[in-house]
Amino acid sequence: MTMTAETSRPNRRVAVVLTNLGGPDGPDAVKPFLFNLFNDPAIIGLPGIVRTPLARLISSRREKSAQANYALMGGGSPLLPETLKQAAALSDALADAAHGDETEVFIAMRYWHPLTEDTARAVAEFQPDHVVLLPLYPQFSTTTTASSLKAWREAYKGPGEVHAVCCYPDADGLIEAQVRLIRETMDKAEGRPVRVLFSAHGIPEKLVAAGDPYQAQVEATVAAVVARMGLSDWAVCYQSRVGPLKWLGPSTPEAVEQAGRDGVGAVVVPIAFVSEHIETLVELDHEYAELAASVGCAPYLRAPAVGVEPAFIAALAQAVEAALETSGTAPQGASKGGPCAHLKACSGGCSKAA
Repeated sequence: MTMTAETSRPNRRVAVVLTNLGGPDGPDAVKPFLFNLFNDPAIIGLPGIVRTPLARLISSRREKSAQANYALMGGGSPLLPETLKQAAALSDALADAAHGDETEVFIAMRYWHPLTEDTARAVAEFQPDHVVLLPLYPQFSTTTTASSLKAWREAYKGPGEVHAVCCYPDADGLIEAQVRLIRETMDKAEGRPVRVLFSAHGIPEKLVAAGDPYQAQVEATVAAVVARMGLSDWAVCYQSRVGPLKWLGPSTPEAVEQAGRDGVGAVVVPIAFVSEHIETLVELDHEYAELAASVGCAPYLRAPAVGVEPAFIAALAQAVEAALETSGTAPQGASKGGPCAHLKACSGGCSKAA
């Protein structure tokens, strides 16, 4: 193979696959999207003979209310357009970093188009030497990253060595991007007292008890941000609870109500979301903003998701480069053979997802 003076390594065909949840692109897509979501055994851990009819029931019952929420965003989810922007920015960053490689960035959504199976076929046609799976979930969970990696293993039949980044909860660029956006948002408080509420999507407590590292990794992200900013008034909270199980707490509504009782405003940070979508644009910006107004939590401000912040895109590019030096599945930054800082919290989750 030819070597380039710039990289001193073989030219490679590299497929980078960004994985995410996906979202309906219009009102008619809401019901099938919800069915795909709730029919995933990582979401509802029941046998298929029970889970599938239950998923049909839930998606039918929630269709109208979900359509109303998506109507607030123009009828569909902005998640794919947001991810396309991230893919383009990452492609540019990788082109600058690795001139000798032919790299193409693909998108694989778990529950709506472009679905994992379709992307797997497109990647196979690309005939890569290496495939890097890069979930757009900074914190590992069996409900998100593990489900996406499992779906890819089952779908991909093409060539190339497959590498996967299981998590990057305290990647420097992620933290830098979060800090910049939080400071910019806090400035809008104009000196009024505010509490920074780090809001993450919740999961049932029983999953954490069974070894899911998500809560520990959310807390690792928050700890890194708090340390860099020197924050003194902050809290971790969890949103989007559904179903009868006990979920991680406190909930974001509870944290907003507590801030109101304490006489402070809130700067809400979507700490586990890297793109704007229904949980940020509807849940945080509409539902919880109305709650804040009713309980006297003012000002109520919301930091943007990191999106295409240059520091975040640089972190993704670094994760890809590190993954190419690592076999199998590993956290961002583990390419030099050192121990994984999140291994204890992960309880083997990364290796099980590989």
